[in-house]
Amino acid sequence: MSTDDARTDPRPFDGDERATLLGFLAGQREILRRKCAGLDADQLARTLPPSTLTLGGLLNHATLNENWWFVVRLGGGAPHPAFAEVDFDADPDFEFHEAAHLSPEELRCRYDDACAASDAVLAGIDDLSTRTVAATRDGERMSARWVLLHMVEETARHAGHADLLREAVDGATGE
Repeated sequence: MSTDDARTDPRPFDGDERATLLGFLAGQREILRRKCAGLDADQLARTLPPSTLTLGGLLNHATLNENWWFVVRLGGGAPHPAFAEVDFDADPDFEFHEAAHLSPEELRCRYDDACAASDAVLAGIDDLSTRTVAATRDGERMSARWVLLHMVEETARHAGHADLLREAVDGATGE
């Protein structure tokens, strides 16, 4: 990875709303994957003080978010087994802490599986106005459009964090 890597703009350039949103989400997912590619467990667990954020933690957090927003909230499915029994009140940052105890392969596989499960939920929704199955604490239900756009935002934000962390780990830059 270097600053010479060619930028890949999300595709399609002329798609409808769904295709465009999915293209942007896929692009951000790929950036996050590339930022974590080829690193060993120590590198994935390295912090950039004063932050305690790690690339492995970001990848595990992204896994949790994919599952929570698409599978659980939107699709009404079960939480990912790795997170189903977690007491997030006791440890709100569990997924970040847990990542240091997982192999790079497990972190990458979890993320890929979560993205595939998210995509399967989205493929089963014809209308982006479809509301989430699970409501907020206030009883409100978001549209699939809102969830999809939120996940573009969430993934892009963390891909930006990953840019800084990856450069600190081994000097790699670029998308």
